[in-house]
Amino acid sequence: MTPRTFTAALSLLALLPRLYVAIAWSREPVWDGHFYDIGARNIAAGLGYVGTSGGAWSHYPVGYSALLAGAYRLAGPGQYVGPVLNALCGTLLAVLTYRLTRHVVSERRARIAGVLTALYPGLIVYSALLMTEPIAALGLVAAALVAAHYRGSLKGSLVAGVVLGLSTLVRPQSILCAPALGLFALSEGELSRAALRRATQSAAVASLTALLVVAPWTIRNCKVMDGCAFVSTNAGWNLAIGAFPRATGRFATLRGSDGCQIVTGQVQQDRCWMRIGWHWIAQDPQRWLSLVPKKLGYTLDHESYAIGYLGRADADTWTDERQHLGRGVLSWTHRALLSVAAFGLLRRPSLERPTTLWPTMLLGLLVWFAATTPNHPFWLVAVAIVVLAALRWRSLVTTGVALFYGAFSLASLLLIHAVFFGEDRYHIVVTPLLCMLAACAWGGSRRPAAAETR
Repeated sequence: MTPRTFTAALSLLALLPRLYVAIAWSREPVWDGHFYDIGARNIAAGLGYVGTSGGAWSHYPVGYSALLAGAYRLAGPGQYVGPVLNALCGTLLAVLTYRLTRHVVSERRARIAGVLTALYPGLIVYSALLMTEPIAALGLVAAALVAAHYRGSLKGSLVAGVVLGLSTLVRPQSILCAPALGLFALSEGELSRAALRRATQSAAVASLTALLVVAPWTIRNCKVMDGCAFVSTNAGWNLAIGAFPRATGRFATLRGSDGCQIVTGQVQQDRCWMRIGWHWIAQDPQRWLSLVPKKLGYTLDHESYAIGYLGRADADTWTDERQHLGRGVLSWTHRALLSVAAFGLLRRPSLERPTTLWPTMLLGLLVWFAATTPNHPFWLVAVAIVVLAALRWRSLVTTGVALFYGAFSLASLLLIHAVFFGEDRYHIVVTPLLCMLAACAWGGSRRPAAAETR
């Protein structure tokens, strides 16, 4: 089967279950999805990005609502329009993950990555949700694929920067991955000074381009709101949630009595919470640091947000028993994927080379510990992936830079939610990259399939 034929088959494999879920499970949007839908309807109606009050709005990033608005303009704001759009984007995500993995390993393993992404239950279920995470994941993968395809050329850096800039409008944290795009300039070269200089230049171009893509929206915020905001006005809010006296490590609703009682605008409110959040951290840094394991645990130990969303939207269908089953299936699938992905950075163990046995044995013990401990601390496995990538960075950036990019994206996720707060939906943005890592478990051919078909 040629790569083109496999791409067609993979597209069908990814699309069919997503379309079923999009049509059979979608209901009126709830939670954050309710606000994304309102923003999209207002944009589609020509009112601009305004919230429930009718005024200029930027609490949530505009990117997903803008994408939904385009679909609403074409097909109308029907119940199934957003979910079907999600299904199409999820299908594209599986294809691009396959294509990106071809730049690292053999065709067979790249196909495994594509199939894993296509059939991963959590990504399929998200088709019914009006949530940003799969679209943000698509941006991360697409930017990396462009960078890998053009390998550090000016065109590649510019296009990758544009893609990541658009992804930043969906998820502002995506901008943190811009420097890693420059490493694709090293994918087929040595770590010479010239190569490192080329990679630095590529990273700078991609980063600057991404910022330029976001700049018009930032200027819009400065003009129509009560102050300037890069993309959205929830950074201070999120910092305070992860630091205030009632913080548990996950989302909790802030009240005016917590510190910001008198505010006149969204930007002022966000800056107030930012200021108070840093005050709480400085006041008791030890308590704030003690919450980091809990934050990472809420982010990476399980996968349940999508089921909770469906249960809230359709309580009659999603009974407590069905929700319990759904959470179990999604959580253990996520844990299994994360565990196998950890071995994607290890060489194949061999008795002839005893030094290759110890990493596999130690990592296996860590996975066993996470699986058998009652609270299932799989966030430790995620940390291990980042540590392994840091230890092997020299070989990865020259022979498997996409794997390093995946670990870099995971590291940015860990850092962000260690500072703010954790929820399991946030790890969805790196799930396709985990599928890539899992397909590369214990090495495999280092002759990339993409190189064989150029």
